Amino acid sequence: MSGRKPALLIVEDDAGLQKQMRWSLDSYNVLIADDRDSALAQIRRHQPAVMTLDLGLPPDAAGASEGFATLQQVLELAPDTKIIVVTGNQERAHAVKAVGMGAYDFYQKPIEAEVLTLVVNRAFRLHALQQENRQLQSRTADSPLAGIISRDPGMLKACRDIEKVAPSDATVMVLGESGTGKELLTRALHQLSPRASKRFLAINCAAIPENLLESELFGYEKGAFTGAARQTRGKIEFADGGTLFLDEIGDLPMPLQAKLLRFLQERVIERIGGREEIPVDVRVVCATHQNLRELIKVSRFREDLFYRLSEIVITIPPLRDRQGDATLLAHTYRNRFSANNNRAVLGFKEDALNAIESYHWPGNVREMENCIKRAVIMADGPQIGVADLGLPIELREPEPMNLRQVREVAERKALTQALSRTAGNIAKAAELLGISRPTLYDLMNRYNFREH
Repeated sequence: MSGRKPALLIVEDDAGLQKQMRWSLDSYNVLIADDRDSALAQIRRHQPAVMTLDLGLPPDAAGASEGFATLQQVLELAPDTKIIVVTGNQERAHAVKAVGMGAYDFYQKPIEAEVLTLVVNRAFRLHALQQENRQLQSRTADSPLAGIISRDPGMLKACRDIEKVAPSDATVMVLGESGTGKELLTRALHQLSPRASKRFLAINCAAIPENLLESELFGYEKGAFTGAARQTRGKIEFADGGTLFLDEIGDLPMPLQAKLLRFLQERVIERIGGREEIPVDVRVVCATHQNLRELIKVSRFREDLFYRLSEIVITIPPLRDRQGDATLLAHTYRNRFSANNNRAVLGFKEDALNAIESYHWPGNVREMENCIKRAVIMADGPQIGVADLGLPIELREPEPMNLRQVREVAERKALTQALSRTAGNIAKAAELLGISRPTLYDLMNRYNFREH
């Protein structure tokens, strides 16, 4: 029966208190540990929802250093576990410090069974509520845009634009670098539209040979060419009533561009080898990482097709321009891959976070996802270090977080730009910056700018 009870870990080196607490809390599957190593072993093996922790553990039973070290490691190894610190009457300051470090609550000796049971029961209820809340959030995250994780204004604007344009039948072009999530946004557009119950079909124009792409898009009649043994509908016809996503539209061959333009104008298609015009009601959404206007200049993309496809243009910013999103995504993927690999949720070391923030991420979100998946698999300890990420050594210097440093960087940059733009004219530079000349001189002295 004990295996069906919630696991409670008691970390206590006093055999008498162990026995008393086990008796008081017999409604739980009580696990006992008497030092740091055994406590961490129990955490790894059983992942208890709640643990009690006596700060006075050997080899520092008279102090609290070993207890604090245990608390820190448990928080890193199992951040969801609710830790109740048990202290003596003269150690209230230690208890407050422990709560500040991340402990759930504290309880002072001597042990009173009813009060301790009340505190433990409350911790279990909170843990259960938090787990239930996460499950509910995952079930109710039915918004097609729920998979977009961002705080960046540019990315949030793209999501709002998707919501605005979804109810219409406008042709949409999604622009963004490879790996930014163009197909994810396009699928959300379909799911938010009145066509959500119909098919969403995607085709990568760069991945299919030119001689096959036409038949893939428009279909063919029996006998239209060697090997055409039966009539076959194309993706456009198959998506009737739904949404057709043309990824990497910039790689569409010129002959097919003309045929696609006719379809967009007339809303009818002809299969290869056929003469019958087939009406098709489909919404076309396209995406590319290329600059189509530049392709138009070199006659590799039709200008009239460009205007047909770009009734609404939505631009996805690259990850390097999404302020704060790199670490936000890193934490999200860490949680996901820790669960997928049956590992306790890992932490990030400071050097890893600095690397994530400073790296350029040329592969954008797709590269980030692969990087964190690798790190979760390769990390040996409870925290991911910079070596686990496998990123190139050449990293940009992380931007300062301290407000004074941020202000100094901004002021130095503004001074440089103003003085450069005005060729060192103090009066004009002060006017450009909106400050007085004495204030400008003070700033120049502070940052060692010389007057030329």
